[in-house]
Amino acid sequence: MSAEEPDNADEEDEDIRYFVRIGQTDLDGTKSVERSLTEMKGIGRRTARIIADKAGVDRRATFGALEDDDIDAVVELVEGYADEVPEWLANHRNDFFEGETSHEIGNDLELTRRQDINRMKMIDSYKGVRHKRGQKVRGQRTKSTGRTEGTIGVNVEAIKEEQAEEGGDEE
Repeated sequence: MSAEEPDNADEEDEDIRYFVRIGQTDLDGTKSVERSLTEMKGIGRRTARIIADKAGVDRRATFGALEDDDIDAVVELVEGYADEVPEWLANHRNDFFEGETSHEIGNDLELTRRQDINRMKMIDSYKGVRHKRGQKVRGQRTKSTGRTEGTIGVNVEAIKEEQAEEGGDEE
């Protein structure tokens, strides 16, 4: 019996797809469905769980070991996620140009985010001005945090360097 078990394990390893491609992202097929979906930008744990439930797939199953039909169902749900869930659950609501709600994933998420920030900067909205200056945008406290201009108080090393330069110039 023990001689048969390794053969079964080898057969299972051969059936696993090590990479599952969704959009422009390669996902790890050796991990569970939920865990490998969370590797994509724009998909978190909650979204991955919703996708697995809607596809009728066990979220703890190995992603690469699923049937091709199940993998295709998951891929379709990821690409059409905004149509399957309520509007408040999508990550890009009321697009500026079309007014539509979509759920961006992968590189599209970063590209859309960058375009939105650049548009805010160009029209000099309050958030755009904050982005330009490198300050906090969402109303956080700035009196005691978010300081990027060096040290607070006396910088002893800078004073010693200045004194050394002054002393070196006189000689």
